[in-house]
Amino acid sequence: MIFASIAQINTMDNIYIFMLIAITVLAAIDIIVGVSNDAINFLNSAIGSKAISVRTIMIVASLGIFVGAVYSSGLMEVARKGIFVPAMFNFNEIMYIFMAVMITDILLLDFFNTLGLPTSTTVSIVFNLLGAAVIMSLIKIGTSDTQTFADLGSYINTKKALQIIRGIVMSVFIAFTIGAVVQWVSRLIFTFHTEKKINNFGAIFGAVALTAITYFIFLKGLKGTPYYKDLKGSIEGNEIYIIGASFALWLIVSYVFQAITKKTILLVVIAVGTFGLALAFSGNDLVNFIGVPMAAYHSYEAWVASGVDATLFSMEVLDKKVPAEPLLLFISGGIMVVTLWFSKKARTVAETEISLSRQSETHEKFQPNFISRGIVKGATQLSNYFSIIVPKSIQGKIEKSFQTPDIVLTKDQSVDAPAFDLIRASVNLMVAGILIAIATTMKLPLSTTYVTFMVAMGTSFADRAWGRESAVYRVAGVLNVIGGWFGTAIGAFFASGIVVFLINMNPTVVTPIFLLLTAVLLYRNYVSHKNKSSKLSNEDNLKSESSSIQGVIQESADNISNVIKRSNTIYSNAITGLANENTKLLKKNKKQIVKLSKEVDELRDNIFYFIKNLDESSVGASGFYIDVLGYLHDMAQSLEYISKVIYKHVDNNHKKLKFKQIKELSEISEAIEDLFKDARNAFETKSFEKIEAISERKNNIYRILKSNIALQVERTRGKDESSPKNTTLYFNLLVETKDMLKAAGNLLEEYQTAYKNSVD
Repeated sequence: MIFASIAQINTMDNIYIFMLIAITVLAAIDIIVGVSNDAINFLNSAIGSKAISVRTIMIVASLGIFVGAVYSSGLMEVARKGIFVPAMFNFNEIMYIFMAVMITDILLLDFFNTLGLPTSTTVSIVFNLLGAAVIMSLIKIGTSDTQTFADLGSYINTKKALQIIRGIVMSVFIAFTIGAVVQWVSRLIFTFHTEKKINNFGAIFGAVALTAITYFIFLKGLKGTPYYKDLKGSIEGNEIYIIGASFALWLIVSYVFQAITKKTILLVVIAVGTFGLALAFSGNDLVNFIGVPMAAYHSYEAWVASGVDATLFSMEVLDKKVPAEPLLLFISGGIMVVTLWFSKKARTVAETEISLSRQSETHEKFQPNFISRGIVKGATQLSNYFSIIVPKSIQGKIEKSFQTPDIVLTKDQSVDAPAFDLIRASVNLMVAGILIAIATTMKLPLSTTYVTFMVAMGTSFADRAWGRESAVYRVAGVLNVIGGWFGTAIGAFFASGIVVFLINMNPTVVTPIFLLLTAVLLYRNYVSHKNKSSKLSNEDNLKSESSSIQGVIQESADNISNVIKRSNTIYSNAITGLANENTKLLKKNKKQIVKLSKEVDELRDNIFYFIKNLDESSVGASGFYIDVLGYLHDMAQSLEYISKVIYKHVDNNHKKLKFKQIKELSEISEAIEDLFKDARNAFETKSFEKIEAISERKNNIYRILKSNIALQVERTRGKDESSPKNTTLYFNLLVETKDMLKAAGNLLEEYQTAYKNSVD
């Protein structure tokens, strides 16, 4: 289609041909980065509950995406005239707007994918269009002798734009509230001990859920398609009968399924819900990826046919409804499916959402802030207030429904376990699917991300997944994500505005530059994400999984070996970076020690689970384990301080240490490096008889450090030292190195004693 039109304009400016081809290519890339962020919207419930295999989930979701592509045609008008008034712009201006929108949309979404944060493709495209259209309008107003800033409203479809924005903002509150209410009622009925209740009421719950999903998604969703006219007479006025018949049918299916397979109908609910939500996602969000390219093609086609100069041809043609090309919808659906199967960034985004909704304790990804602390304290006080009002008997019944099974897992085990049960997964899918389908029928590009994420957060809140132990972290995570949403809107608006302004100045030069810049940034983000994902293998991480005394001793040996290896590298790099004043190396070193410290802290935070999971005969290992963690923490703390003060000294461009001081530190570093290598080898080869000799060598280095401290005191009192900064740094390094060696020595002795006792 595109190339046929190109042949008609041999004499026209080739820049618009170039732009059209570029926008078409960018559309494919936009689908890839968009789906990478949005895939978790319809996968998180099935993946989080682990109800069905990942392969089955992917197949079901892929089918949903293909079918949902048919539902997209009704929403294509948003990109054409939903944000701006096309008649107020000429062809060249429209092409500049569309080019700026596609470039900024791709870069913005890929940025969030790399961070692993879910954002909204709908908000991104809407505010990209709004920002580019506003700036282009201001450019036109600025060059006009008759128009003023007050005329901006005639360029922007203010009513529609505000309707879209209002729908998006409202979806956050509505999705959270409805999700919380439905989940609370569902949990009140089924409790966390679902086996008996599912057998008695599962068929009814399944029928209700499946009826809701099928009616709102399949029947209501038809209103957004050209096929609705043929079915309109049969559907309208008969909704009650359709719902009743659907409920009866699904009730029979649910009962028969449970009777024959001896499995819960919730598995079917999750499968159908995943299909339906994928369908709703494709139907609602496909416009975000191909709406602009399709509008660009129709604009180009109309301009070519007109023969009018690009700067004079009005784009009022976009006011007309044009059906979406089935071939383009099919190709787009195919790209979405391929991305779904192969995108690694989609998994990174999934980790964020699932961790925030996990029922059990997990490694918290976000740190609390004063807002999250304030919200949790306020919610706690409100809960205390209601506990006074509500009768004790009712409170007791409610508490009984929300009692979780008494199963203690380690944090690592909890990550591998289902994040939540089938009840919550079913509610997530049912509520999110219904809300998105309603928005689709109203032709509102409601944010799929906002709805699914906030429904998941609402059900987590109602399910008491945000307990006193995790609430501040979870709330902080939600606030970070919501903050990212506002960042998406603001960033999209200003970024697209800047890009369209620059393109308008010189489209022939600026457009290729921006396309090249886009390619470079996408490649950098890809490499950065790949490196981050594979930075440390599993064997480089500290572990806490054993339940027997022998297992604890063996595991501790591995952890000690790991810490010694990494400590050796960190200390050596710190001294080398100081000697060479290598800020880049020191900065990298700081990150390494921060990661090590974090891992040690996580082990200490995990002591509760460790002790709970010990065998009865191995409880005595807890004291040894706690002592080992204390010494590992002391080593990490000393290394962190050493790295910090050295980086600060070099980064502030203070005087370099004197040659004698550097030489002394280098000699100590070499001695520690040899010591740690031998210690690591002893633990790796289980040659624990060598520990005594290693400890003696540690004592020798310790004596050298004390001697160097005394020597520096003499230098300071004499004329050899005149720099207070250098003196402070040197003393700090020697003292902290002493503390590190002391902790390492205590660690070796503790392990040697425990090993001998276990053998005896």
